[in-house]
Amino acid sequence: MTVSSTLPNPEKDLGKLVSTHTTSPVFLQRAAIVAVVSFLFFLAMLIVFYIRQNVGYFALSTAFLIVYIFTLVGWVVQKRNAVSIYENGIKYRKFRTTWNEIKAVKADKSGLEITKNRHEKAIIPSTMLGFESIIQAVKDAVETRAA
Repeated sequence: MTVSSTLPNPEKDLGKLVSTHTTSPVFLQRAAIVAVVSFLFFLAMLIVFYIRQNVGYFALSTAFLIVYIFTLVGWVVQKRNAVSIYENGIKYRKFRTTWNEIKAVKADKSGLEITKNRHEKAIIPSTMLGFESIIQAVKDAVETRAA
């Protein structure tokens, strides 16, 4: 018996994986464009600071560097986001639930809010690829369970 066979599989009770939805490439591309532009402005302000020796240009370059760093961190975090829909439930980040545990589902322009029996909530943002199909899959599964 191996160690991996004795560990519980948290996805086992969720059943087979039906679909996976990641962050839409449109939003990732926007973040990448902002990162590239802010890095170019950072370099430009460093060059101007080197030539003019004015501390204002150094402050500007620092501001662009901060924007660049925060944009890259946000881009990496968004790239890891994924919604996994299983035949018996759904998983998003650390939130996982079976269809039977879902108490309420509310969809609007900002996202899909799923509430479990224990008042645990997850908000799936509308920036996910195939957001409408996520809403439909959750609503269909909850309605099927209720019937």
